[in-house]
Amino acid sequence: MEPGQQQGAGLTFQLDPETRALIATVTPDAASQPINESWLKEHLAEQGYGALRYLPAAGTVLLSKYNIGAAVVVRLAECVDASIQIAIAPDGLAALLHVQPAQGGSPVTQEAVLAVLAENGIGEGILPDVIAAAVESGSAEGIVVARGREPIHGSDGWLESLLPEARSRAPKVDESGHTDFRDLGEILVVHPGDRLMLRHPPTEGTHGMTLLGETIPARPGKDVMYSANLPGTSFDPGNPNLLLSAIAGQPVIVRGGMMVEPLFTVDEVGTASGNIDFDGSVVIRGEVGAGMTVKASGDIEVGGLVEMATLEAGGSIVIKGGAMGGLGHKGGGEQHHIRCGGCFNAAYVQQASIKAGDSIFIDDMAMQCELSAINHIRVGNKRRGHIIGGSAQATVSITAKVIGSPNRVRTQFEIGVNPLMHKQLLDMAKDRDAKENQLLEISKLLDFARKNPGKVRPEMIDKARATAAEVSSGIAALREEQELLTKKIELSQQSRVVAEQAIHEGVEVRMGNQRYRVVGEHGPCAIGLGKGGLGLMQLDDAKPDHSGTI
Repeated sequence: MEPGQQQGAGLTFQLDPETRALIATVTPDAASQPINESWLKEHLAEQGYGALRYLPAAGTVLLSKYNIGAAVVVRLAECVDASIQIAIAPDGLAALLHVQPAQGGSPVTQEAVLAVLAENGIGEGILPDVIAAAVESGSAEGIVVARGREPIHGSDGWLESLLPEARSRAPKVDESGHTDFRDLGEILVVHPGDRLMLRHPPTEGTHGMTLLGETIPARPGKDVMYSANLPGTSFDPGNPNLLLSAIAGQPVIVRGGMMVEPLFTVDEVGTASGNIDFDGSVVIRGEVGAGMTVKASGDIEVGGLVEMATLEAGGSIVIKGGAMGGLGHKGGGEQHHIRCGGCFNAAYVQQASIKAGDSIFIDDMAMQCELSAINHIRVGNKRRGHIIGGSAQATVSITAKVIGSPNRVRTQFEIGVNPLMHKQLLDMAKDRDAKENQLLEISKLLDFARKNPGKVRPEMIDKARATAAEVSSGIAALREEQELLTKKIELSQQSRVVAEQAIHEGVEVRMGNQRYRVVGEHGPCAIGLGKGGLGLMQLDDAKPDHSGTI
């Protein structure tokens, strides 16, 4: 800079109170030094005008004139008040505040925000504390400052069991989603007049309201009714929602309520008692002799040993002693078997053919058996927990403390699910897509009718609404089926054969078209799908999931 020259010489500012604009005047001065935009903005701030909205085009004109020594008067900046905008959410339940901060003008105030809300028809559900915080900060970007009243949908009706210990025909899963491995215990007995179950009706719910005063209907809860067929029960004459026992027997939770199965009790089953075929549950205090048959539509409980006999139950089977089958015996012993629709539970089994609709739990040992379960097979609780020889098949897991034996007895396992499930899942997806497209077309018709009153006949609108409700229900049911089937397939990919203590050579595991044979003896480990296919893995790495049921 030359001696005597200075930046800003001949440049003055004046704020016009009427237009609220900052007027910059350039008077040519031989002592002036060239300036740039950065210096100009800093100078404005020094003069107390930094908060005003700077006008870049005017700044360009001022700089060019000043730097060539030409006179000019420009409107360089202006005062801008804070701006307020209110946006109402599409569902009408929230008002969103947008505040553009003031630039040298009047800041946002709580009164101004309330005024804009009132202009938009919003007088209820206002959140003063939120507005105060936005005013204090001077800006806001989509802050909710008012809320409507959401509807409280009605709760569905439900059936409350008044006998928590009653058995259920459904898979036994605890609150955390894990299969319950406990002993099934004694059969509960009820008597005529005992309270079984209470039906709770649905609630209507409470209507909501948008910020503009429009009612949002609450969805009433779905009703639940007792099944029309609950054998062995009756209703309380003074309370039609209260289910009572009509006979002495075993209470069993079923879909739509609870039934009471007649209970047949016998000391033992042999030539003296003859075979048993009973429509209900059977309790055998002692043993079941060789060659005998016991069939029950409910549960079977045996207090002693089962010797080469046939047991068939629609529910679960509990054998407090052990079960001796006829596999490998001469004389047709293979014809005897044990089958149940629920869980099988026994102390030990030997040379027995056992199939369970849920899971198989054996406390001590399974030797040379054929075991098949939909979900889990577990051998070993408080006792040894050995699986030696034979075969076992389960979808989710097969677990034992020791699998196989040192003398390399052939022991075969199969885990996983049928590959046809993948095709079933694709078919469900196609069916659901078709229903969703149908619902879309109905929605278009209803939307047209809403926007064009009188152009669609009322009966057609009613029919469209009924069809939409039916299709929506079908989509929801398909979605549930898809989720269940997907879970089955996912669980099958995580299927494991788990040896908690040791596994011996001679063990073979199959999963689909893959096969793995154990070579040598190994400590705690698991066999399942890994990156390289079906193979042996450390127990810590396997992370077997016993929580699933199908």
